[in-house]
Amino acid sequence: MATTNDSNGSVVSGGGKTTTKKELIDRIADETGLRRADVKQTVQKFLDHVIEELGRGNRLEFRDFGVFEIKDRAPRLAQNPKTLERVHVPAKRTVKFKVGRLMKQSLDDVSGDAVPSGSNRA
Repeated sequence: MATTNDSNGSVVSGGGKTTTKKELIDRIADETGLRRADVKQTVQKFLDHVIEELGRGNRLEFRDFGVFEIKDRAPRLAQNPKTLERVHVPAKRTVKFKVGRLMKQSLDDVSGDAVPSGSNRA
């Protein structure tokens, strides 16, 4: 998959642009008038808590946004496509994300404007 940089220096890959955490922090700081350092600390603390909760095996539900939960994958046999050798893949835990109502509406909306800017949903 080819990647390029747009005029803002953001990575553009496949069907869309990759937005970085820094870009989100800058946008939130601009829109709220809060100091960038405060927004960065808050966003990082939020992400730290998400990781911590998932690490404990807890389910995280953000109404209208979506649900993060841990999924246990059983061990299995796979096959190396190049050598056709059978390979044992051990059991592992992974994160599953189920899309919420507002995100689904936004993804279904061709313009991508289904979620109003400044939405105060909690």
